[in-house]
Amino acid sequence: MTNELDQIVLTKAQSWIDGDYDQDTNAQVKDLMENNIKELTESFYKDLEFGTGGLRGIMGVGTNRMNIYTVGTATQGLANYLKKNFAGEQVKVAVAHDSRNNSRLFAEWVADIFASNDFKVYLFDALRPTPEMSFAIRELGLHSGVVITASHNPKEYNGYKAYWTDGAQVTSPHDVNIIDEVAKITSNDQVLKGLNPENITILGEEFDKIYLDRIKQDVQLSPECVAKYHDMKIVYTPLHGSGVRLVPESLKNFGFTNIIMVPEQAIVDGNFPTVESPNPEERKTMAMAIDLAKAEGADLVLATDPDSDRLGVALRTGAGDYVLLNGNQTLALLLSYQLTRWAELGKLDGKQYAVKTIVTSQMANAVAEHFGVKCYDCLTGFKYIAKIIRENEGVAKYIGGGEESFGYLAGDYVRDKDAVSACALAAEAAAWAKDTMGLTLYEWLQELYVKYGFFRESLVSVVRKGKEGAEQIQQMMVDFRTNAPKVLAGSEVVKVLDYKSLEETNMLTGEKTPIEQDSSNVLQWITADGTIVSVRPSGTEPKIKFYFGVKEPLPSVEQYDEVLAKLDAKIETIKADLKLI
Repeated sequence: MTNELDQIVLTKAQSWIDGDYDQDTNAQVKDLMENNIKELTESFYKDLEFGTGGLRGIMGVGTNRMNIYTVGTATQGLANYLKKNFAGEQVKVAVAHDSRNNSRLFAEWVADIFASNDFKVYLFDALRPTPEMSFAIRELGLHSGVVITASHNPKEYNGYKAYWTDGAQVTSPHDVNIIDEVAKITSNDQVLKGLNPENITILGEEFDKIYLDRIKQDVQLSPECVAKYHDMKIVYTPLHGSGVRLVPESLKNFGFTNIIMVPEQAIVDGNFPTVESPNPEERKTMAMAIDLAKAEGADLVLATDPDSDRLGVALRTGAGDYVLLNGNQTLALLLSYQLTRWAELGKLDGKQYAVKTIVTSQMANAVAEHFGVKCYDCLTGFKYIAKIIRENEGVAKYIGGGEESFGYLAGDYVRDKDAVSACALAAEAAAWAKDTMGLTLYEWLQELYVKYGFFRESLVSVVRKGKEGAEQIQQMMVDFRTNAPKVLAGSEVVKVLDYKSLEETNMLTGEKTPIEQDSSNVLQWITADGTIVSVRPSGTEPKIKFYFGVKEPLPSVEQYDEVLAKLDAKIETIKADLKLI
């Protein structure tokens, strides 16, 4: 090792050997230095960044890994910011975690540090869904909260998400201010530990009941339909995660009595032994649940990711097969159900709204427009949806909304995506559709396409791991900004939206207009026929994502397969135009 980076890595690694670190960590660093220089470099070449959403990374030793020391640094920095921001008050926080390896260890570490800073800490007694932690902040009047989770990432990962007083993930200016405070923690000696254990209060089942009852109170719209079809067969899998108890309880609380768990995946296990990745977006991850549904003749298949904020839905077709919905389709169904019922119940008076992200299907906009409800578009990330809810408090009422990455929130009692409530809402929508129209949800979705247009979406994620991969992703964005495509699938690109410079360019006239959003590294191309292609590097994974949205009229349900094939072929053409296939 001769270059400057190699020397930085060696110096940082040696500081972990010489510093105040536990013996096991010391031994692991020594082993890397002696036997695996490549992994040593990946572990120490930079510090794991406390970004605008917190931490996320591979677990292991080193400054660029998730471990008790990087978690400790983040927590002390957050604690210091909270003390400055709420001077004169005793700061109160909640701490939760999912089923991942080390999640309980990290959560207890976080709780200890907060307590040692003389905070009042509410620590859940075991794994809990992320949305329940968001609810706890609002319900208990807390200042902040932390959940230990890496969402649907592979088993090697863990993460740390920080929340603010409204129960939403931190946004500007708090995010950058917290980052500054975290950067000031340069030694383990600055991290307070082992003090004031009496400051920690454990939250258990009694709080779960408060949360579940609030979901029923704020979300349920058709109890009479549930009563009629209470024994509808629902297959559910928690994918070894935190939905294992609360999702079935939420369904039962709504009135459903025939919930069939996937037994192998109801075992809490951070190794996720039955799946390659605990991501309900993937058909192979849902395979075990779908196979069980086929055997049982279930009406509906539901799944949640490890921290139970993302929802997977599979619907039975007339032929007895099961179609896995993408996040756009789930959002369209749930929002359509909510708005239809709100209208039928006379609850719409022009002061309601929905929210979706800029990379999510325009079908949500069409549905909202039909009901005279405003639909906001925001940047990717549920914290931006929560920001719009916060800005509209006392002015207008949020009904529902979400993002294409399988996140949905009904009601504003939580300020993050909530699969616990979304599962119950999806099941209720199925009972309502069966009762009022004699349709399955799949059949109703097709009817909605006839009504609003057939919106079809697709996503391609290009993975580039490690330091070199991050540099390649950044270069791809530079290249796209320099050379935007002129034509996609035979349709001229007429608008380019750059959310980094917050500038929209009319490619026909050259006119530039400002974009009213926060800045984000996203590009969007819109063609003459209404096709939308969005490009953004993931903020939490080593990926650059390409989102495709196309649309055609659907004259009748009978032409569904024909139009679907046409739309899918168009998306494949766009992928080829961008050299992604």
